[in-house]
Amino acid sequence: MTSLDRKDASPATRAALAAARASLPPDDGGDFRLADRGFIASIPDADIPGAWSLKPYDFLGGEATPTVHPALWRQAQLNMRHGLFEVTPGVYQVRGFDISTVTFVEGERGYIVIDPLTSAAPARTALELMRSHRGDRPVTAVIYTHSHVDHYGGILGVVSPEEIAAGLPIIAPEGFLKEAVSENVLAGNAMSRRATYMYGALLPKDARGHVDSGLGKGVSGGKVALVPPTVSIARTGERLVVDGVEIVFQVTPDAEAPAEMNFFFPKFRALCMAENCTCHLHNIYTPRGAQVRDSKSWSRYIDEARDLFGADSDVMFASHHWPRWGGAEIDVFLRKQRDLYKFIHDQTLRLANHGLNAPEIAEVLRLPPTLASEWYTRGFYGTVSHNAKAVYQRYLGWFDGNPAHLNPHPPVEAGRRYVKAIGGPDAVLAEARRAQAEGDYRWGAEVLNHLVFADPGNAEARNLQADLLEQMGYQSESGPWRDFYLTGAQELRTPIPASDKPRQATGTQLRNLPAESLLDSLSVRLNGEAAGDMELDLTLCFPDGEGTFTLRVENAVLHHRDGEGAPEVSLSRDQLIDLVLGAGELGDVASGQPGEAALGRLLSVLDRFDLWFGIVTP
Repeated sequence: MTSLDRKDASPATRAALAAARASLPPDDGGDFRLADRGFIASIPDADIPGAWSLKPYDFLGGEATPTVHPALWRQAQLNMRHGLFEVTPGVYQVRGFDISTVTFVEGERGYIVIDPLTSAAPARTALELMRSHRGDRPVTAVIYTHSHVDHYGGILGVVSPEEIAAGLPIIAPEGFLKEAVSENVLAGNAMSRRATYMYGALLPKDARGHVDSGLGKGVSGGKVALVPPTVSIARTGERLVVDGVEIVFQVTPDAEAPAEMNFFFPKFRALCMAENCTCHLHNIYTPRGAQVRDSKSWSRYIDEARDLFGADSDVMFASHHWPRWGGAEIDVFLRKQRDLYKFIHDQTLRLANHGLNAPEIAEVLRLPPTLASEWYTRGFYGTVSHNAKAVYQRYLGWFDGNPAHLNPHPPVEAGRRYVKAIGGPDAVLAEARRAQAEGDYRWGAEVLNHLVFADPGNAEARNLQADLLEQMGYQSESGPWRDFYLTGAQELRTPIPASDKPRQATGTQLRNLPAESLLDSLSVRLNGEAAGDMELDLTLCFPDGEGTFTLRVENAVLHHRDGEGAPEVSLSRDQLIDLVLGAGELGDVASGQPGEAALGRLLSVLDRFDLWFGIVTP
């Protein structure tokens, strides 16, 4: 896509952003002072070759341009702060090397690492920066606050496989591995593709493209690993002494993540709120796709943390953004974050009980003045709109009770019927142009979407739809909303070419999974139509000490359980993964084994997923 394809802000967008600017809270520079506090050092532009750099964001100076919401521009400037920061003596963070923040706690022998980022290279660089200023000490433990990939994927940048094998403690909330596999492996292909939209991974980094994700600048690239924890925290109040440092834990399942925990360091009077409290409104539902979060429990956990640790905390830090210092400031922050999620929960259900459906609730729900007046409650990442829909979905599901919505046509068939009913392609285009002229981009995009799905080859429809989505992106305060709109516009103008074979995501997260979880992931690859009435029995023996499993296919379902049977194949987990991904040959690893033919039949009905499936087109 060339710069000529992209449009400037329309008069309607300029007017909308001028109105937005006038409605923003007062800004005394306090967040910038907090984000800069404790700075020690960094590396130029946070540049980590092949994985991360803030150099492309040099344009984020001065006032917001007419193509970026002024509040998102401000958040983007805050997220440019990078380097090593002292949180309090003994606790340090490296921020701005990834979307998330890595924290280092000084123990008796070395460093306890909290949340080692998304990928290995930024995590390694962060550790090197810490060592260069605080001493060349070993990593003595790793803590995952929760089950999202940007908090565990970079672990091999801070510890080696040999250190892990030697028993280095990896501490996580109970259920961590199950939830990490569920989110990042079982639904991993679909979620990864949608994440390219949500985080603007394919967009140019400029004032008409990706500027920020709200939660952080963006997601790093490079090697991602899923290493299972060795210590699980199951209950609130549990205490561990790790490298001479006492930690008191609070488990918070079904809050910001299905498996998550906050914790307190009495020695440092420091409270870690994981990702349960960040400097904005978070997602109750994330647009990349995941389980809807329990905003009622989320609010309750924040209040519980305030009760348990608030009076003893001099500093509060999290897995994103910057800390808060001082008991009074921490208390106000926790109370408003608590009420932010409960307000959306309670008011959504109040309106639902009056008979409003999810889109109707999202259209009218607004934060009260006491919450709307804070920068740290604004929708830079989550929004009141889609979070209200999430609360409705959690309690009442996708169906709003209207029987006309119970079994609608899928997008292509619905699109054909809408286009015919409106009067054909020219009539649809005329209606979309009318909406565009009036600045009603939401309606124009909705009506034009039917034509794009009915006839994706209609270049005029695609290009006009791109123009509409682009203006909606410019008007978005939420970084993910902006990136969804702008990525959609980009792919409408320059479609991703089709491929005659699947373009697969990497299998790196599969490599460290326990065998049980790996076999779970195969069940969602089984093509039910291809399997048909197939009945198949197979025993897999993993010679690397991970056991023997019987596999059975019947009724187009793949089951597995511990135990022996026949026929049998012995191979490593890596060999199995290579076969599933098409990176290995069956004859090279199973030739002559009793179960070779059965394994071949199973492989023949396992799908390989194409990462680059269509989103804004069929």
